[in-house]
Amino acid sequence: MERKIPLPMLILAILGFCYLLFPILVVVLAGLTTGEFLTFPPKGLSLRWVISFLNSEKYLSAFFFSFKLALMTMIVSTILGTAAALFIARSRFVGRTALRAFFLSPVVLPGVVVGFALYAFFITSGLGISRTIWGLWIGHILYSTPYVIGTVGASLATFDVSLEEAARSLGASPMRAFRKITFPNIAQGIQAGSIFAFIVSFGQFEVSLFLSAPNSEPLPIAMYNSLRYKFEPDAAAAGIFAITLVIASVLLTNRLVNIRRLLERQDGQYQNQPKE
Repeated sequence: MERKIPLPMLILAILGFCYLLFPILVVVLAGLTTGEFLTFPPKGLSLRWVISFLNSEKYLSAFFFSFKLALMTMIVSTILGTAAALFIARSRFVGRTALRAFFLSPVVLPGVVVGFALYAFFITSGLGISRTIWGLWIGHILYSTPYVIGTVGASLATFDVSLEEAARSLGASPMRAFRKITFPNIAQGIQAGSIFAFIVSFGQFEVSLFLSAPNSEPLPIAMYNSLRYKFEPDAAAAGIFAITLVIASVLLTNRLVNIRRLLERQDGQYQNQPKE
């Protein structure tokens, strides 16, 4: 039997949801304005600046660069995050909680701190990847992987390991047992984590601010640099396309994965975890 949400809590939830959506509404309306400058409320509605974005080589190149960067980040983060989640879930040793906290620390720390720390490390280490595509890619992977670890870990919380052990006892190799038994059971968590990694990478600003190369700017950095010198609504029009892509990714995630069930699994994982 489902518990009914008290009316005051429901009202607060709706108000909070509207508060979170208001900045998105501002960006969309500002990008559809008929005026010459970025203002709210708009003087009128027009597709003028949307067309300007579609004809802008700077914004289109930044948009597709962000898309390719997010796609590459998603692939690597999914592989690393899945491997890390499996290791944490299957291992039993002192300090496992500390190791999980270490893996998830990029989510807890502000993006400015992570970006500056990586920039300082690349400069002082002499690796030669500061302000390069490779350094930017590493930063996005580092910041996106914890989301994969969280969703895959939630899927592993309710997975019955005895199924894989039974397959091993019948002669299956470790890789075959994982591919035939474990992977299908945690596939939804992997899918959700990969899409979350894509969204986080595509919209990442703080890390990109410190690590992006001058000639290879992601879309958030291109919008930021544009607003530093002019206040035209084409930056807001670029934001409309970014918001549309993120919303489409979230809807795809909700279509493929039951997010509520994953969150409940993750809560159960932490509650039922044995004390070290």
